Amino acid sequence: MKRKLMDILACPIDKHHPLELYIFKENDEISEGIIVCPKCLRWYPIRDEIPEMLPDELREEKEEIEFLRKWRDKIPEKILHEGKPFNLSGELKIKNT
Repeated sequence: MKRKLMDILACPIDKHHPLELYIFKENDEISEGIIVCPKCLRWYPIRDEIPEMLPDELREEKEEIEFLRKWRDKIPEKILHEGKPFNLSGELKIKNT
C-alpha cells in the first residue's frame, strides 16, 4: 500500500477521516501494518501490501485474532484491549493475572 492512499481513506463504518496508520513492515510500499479509526476504534489490517477494509460481518475472527497476536508488540494498547470488531482483551486479562 502506498502512504498517499491514507489521504483519501475513510472508515467504511462511520466515514471518519483521517485514519491512523501503524507500519510494521515497509519496503517500497507498506506490506504489513494496521489502519485505525480513532472515532469508532475499528482497525483494519494491511497484509501483503493490501489494506483490508471490510465491514465487520465479512471479517474472519480467527484470522484477525492471529494478526493481532502476531503484531501485538507494535499495535497500540487501546486497539489490543478495545479494538473492534475483535481484540485480545480476554487473553490480556489472563496474562496479567
